[in-house]
Amino acid sequence: MLKQILSRLPRKALKAESGDLVRTDTGTPRSSSGSPGSRPTSAKKTSSVFPTNAVAGVEPSAAFNDVPIAEKLNLFVSKLNLCCTVFDFNDPSKNSIEKDVKRQTLIELVDFMVSGPPRFTEPVIAAMCKMCATNLFRVFPPNYRSNSLGGENDDDEPTFDPAWSHLQLVYDLLLKFVTSSCLDAKVAKKYIDHSFVLRLLDLFDTEDPRERECLKTVLHRIYGKFMVHRPFIRKSMSNIFYRFVFETERNNGIAEMLEIFGSVISGFALPLKEEHKIFLWRALIPLHKPKSVGVYFQQLSYCVTQFIEKEPKLASSVIKGLLRYWPITNSQKEVMFLGELEEILEAINMVEFQKIMVPLFWRIGCCINSFHFQVAERALFLWNNDQIVNLIAHNRQVLIPVIFPALERNAQSHWNQAVLNLSLNVRKMLSEMDDELFLACHARFKEEESRLNLEAQKRKETWEQLENEASLQPVSGNTAVLVTPLATSITC
Repeated sequence: MLKQILSRLPRKALKAESGDLVRTDTGTPRSSSGSPGSRPTSAKKTSSVFPTNAVAGVEPSAAFNDVPIAEKLNLFVSKLNLCCTVFDFNDPSKNSIEKDVKRQTLIELVDFMVSGPPRFTEPVIAAMCKMCATNLFRVFPPNYRSNSLGGENDDDEPTFDPAWSHLQLVYDLLLKFVTSSCLDAKVAKKYIDHSFVLRLLDLFDTEDPRERECLKTVLHRIYGKFMVHRPFIRKSMSNIFYRFVFETERNNGIAEMLEIFGSVISGFALPLKEEHKIFLWRALIPLHKPKSVGVYFQQLSYCVTQFIEKEPKLASSVIKGLLRYWPITNSQKEVMFLGELEEILEAINMVEFQKIMVPLFWRIGCCINSFHFQVAERALFLWNNDQIVNLIAHNRQVLIPVIFPALERNAQSHWNQAVLNLSLNVRKMLSEMDDELFLACHARFKEEESRLNLEAQKRKETWEQLENEASLQPVSGNTAVLVTPLATSITC
């Protein structure tokens, strides 16, 4: 009897619909019946583009307004699963219909996030993190890393990711998800975990500046929402800085990460923890070393000044670090360093200034005597700052003797007229500051110059005597022969 009943049931109910498509691992649609040439019916066109990932019987092709409130989160998860398929955007003509459907689905998801969704459950959080990880976390092709940051190809146009039309929507969706009041951080931290954060940080190496901007915003919001992850994020970013400075000098996202840190530093509680000071000494100050520092110098300088504003006692340590990494042969970096020094000196107190004023102004004196006129000008412009002039005036007995020889040499022989005039102006300021000390320094400078000239003359005479004695020695065997300038001169 049971066999008779079963035999009357329609067999089609036990099979998948012949029109549905299933995506293969290669991304090529095929029918569930196995025939590669079959096409879906028009009624199943949308749902056949991706694998059907319906949740609780909700089709992902349905609109959010067409389902009851109780089913909206199920539809949200279904659409997230639908967007986990990744396409090759290097060929615009490939899978164009599927790409368009995925993009429209992402737009629907973003609109749903804006509309004020219900409180997110754990399956929703898991599905969102899975979709973001599938689309965002990727290994960049070798050409992305072919050139070091700030190398010979600084003028080249940045590389833009061809998949940005989809990636931008994924980033927008992730940002709205992280910042949503419907997200419980205590539940989400299981999915937005250390591994998730590390892979986000790896993406900062992209050459697409648009993606780096999105990453900066997303990571900043994650730092703000997930307090439990804050120490790990700081440590991981520090490790990236260490690797950049001491190993590779290759990373496109240093400026963006420093922007995040600039905001983080402003929220540090006082007194500063030892961990934060170590970050300043071991990461921020060594970041002045790479030759590509100009790419991120503005953000780096901001972070350093933020630390000094938080704790002024750090100013002398920072200046010592700058002097340690001072660029001897890079004039552009010297100009940048002098600008940062001026900002620090504006905030430094007298006690900290006195700790480093002698080596600092010895270095400034070297910059004043630089043959690169921009370096010399930038060093002399320090005297336009009233705070710096006030520091010098209070310590003039020590600083004027240190700086006077550099000014005097410029005033006597610098090739650039603008630098020469500035040197004369600063020289006049020092004279008005303490005329008696100025005259004493001038006399001492003349004595020193006379002594140096006398020593130079003695060296010259000694060399001439050695040359004469060598020229009188007989030539024998393999003995070296001194050839005098007169012997090698050519008469025209």
